[in-house]
Amino acid sequence: MEKGPGPKVPGKRLLRGPKRDRKSITLHVKLEVLRRFEEGEKLTQIAKTLGLATSTVASIRVNREKIRANSQAATPLSATQLTRCRGVVMGNMERLLSLWIEDQKQQQLPINTMLIQEKAKSLFEALKQEHGESAQAETFGASNGWFARFKARHNVLLTDEPAVADTEAARRYPDTLRKIIADGGYTPQQVFNIDETGLFWKRLPERTFVSLEDRAGPGFKASKDHLTLLLGGNAAGDCKLKPLLVYPSENPRALKGCSKPSLPVIWRSNRNDWVTMSIFQEWFTNFFCPAVERHCAENQLPHKALLILDSAPCHPAHLDDLSANIRVEFLPKNTSALIQPMNQGVIATFKAFYLKRTLCQLLQETDGDEKPSIREFWRSYNIMTAVDNIAESWQELKPATMNAVWRKIWPECVRASSEAEAQIQQSVVALASHSAFGVAAEDDVVRLLRSHEGDPLGGGREEEPLGAPSPGTPPELTTKHLAEALSHFDQGLQILTENDPNRERSLKVRRGVNGAISCYRELYREKKRGAK
Repeated sequence: MEKGPGPKVPGKRLLRGPKRDRKSITLHVKLEVLRRFEEGEKLTQIAKTLGLATSTVASIRVNREKIRANSQAATPLSATQLTRCRGVVMGNMERLLSLWIEDQKQQQLPINTMLIQEKAKSLFEALKQEHGESAQAETFGASNGWFARFKARHNVLLTDEPAVADTEAARRYPDTLRKIIADGGYTPQQVFNIDETGLFWKRLPERTFVSLEDRAGPGFKASKDHLTLLLGGNAAGDCKLKPLLVYPSENPRALKGCSKPSLPVIWRSNRNDWVTMSIFQEWFTNFFCPAVERHCAENQLPHKALLILDSAPCHPAHLDDLSANIRVEFLPKNTSALIQPMNQGVIATFKAFYLKRTLCQLLQETDGDEKPSIREFWRSYNIMTAVDNIAESWQELKPATMNAVWRKIWPECVRASSEAEAQIQQSVVALASHSAFGVAAEDDVVRLLRSHEGDPLGGGREEEPLGAPSPGTPPELTTKHLAEALSHFDQGLQILTENDPNRERSLKVRRGVNGAISCYRELYREKKRGAK
């Protein structure tokens, strides 16, 4: 008898257990995965350490560019999961909007919620038209929810918002800080503060003919001359940290053939020129911690330090876990403008020095019959020249200035007040009012420098009066002699700057030579004025 078919055996699909729920991975965890990959950890080891599936870790590595793009768009620390990518138009709109807000503050113009929302919508529509059909699907209503998130990302404080609570928190915090310092046994040499600031590195006071010509030119965009700097030092004023510079491009043409590690700044890139969490964490681990260790060793101090930060979105909350020797303390929210040391004069003074140096360079390089015109020189002024001027301006800040700005938060560590900042501002106004610049006015300079209220700085140079030469007194330094000698110095320094791969060394030599011959430059300018 032939056997019939047996009972149907269930397939494998029916034997599977219930489908597991998908778990959301926070942006912070994704960035940690990418950081471990960059440090050379293997995929399986990362998965085991972080408690993730191997396939999840592999997927994060595949999508690393998209994850970094979202991080660079200043995703707030409070975000719990990455649900979608921010559109290109939205990211560009917020970047331009933040620059517009900074401009409004520099000009002391009032800004409020309604103005910012209207400006955001107009920028968004304009950018959609520029991007064409690919951006038409993006929508934006400038809602109150968006505005709240935007304020958190960019730490925006409006002119129509009261700051009573912030003032009270700022008043109480010095007592808290004193207790932290006493418990940790920190000296002023071991207490640090750093802060980020934007810099329009190729912007002159308004109404100079160079500035007016640039703004009227085709395709001018203010964002093209913007970068972000991280500046800081200790309360004693004897340790200034090497500036961190974030630029929109990793390899601009002006840096072709230049070794970035030899630059007088720490060079990092980000398409929005923002300091992101990953950039800040890398700076903290690879630059700040070693700098503190060297500083303590050189001054025979215990290897420990206190770093005071504001609560900006780019400052990770877990920095304490990255170093056993450095304690990180965060200021109360919305008190940075009131008590943070770098905001009490260091940043404003640095920007004044940078503008002064740029104007001096403009006049010096164009003063002569065979020299380029101001327009020609300004068109050739590139990011490499700006880097040099940033380093030189940062070098000019005196220890007394770096120490004096701690008066509001830790008055006991301040040794003495420095002189009024009006001196440097007046010298910048005098330079900007030079006839070569056209119609520059004092209020243009003040508006450009007024982005920060500054504590004082020292300095000032006495001018050497020029007397009439006695007839028949040999020898005589004529204007022609001085121009020829200074030209040789400038050519020699330029050769060193362009060909020495160690940028810090060439800048140190340039600083020393220029300091030594400054009396001749002043004499040359006096003779030129006297001749006119």
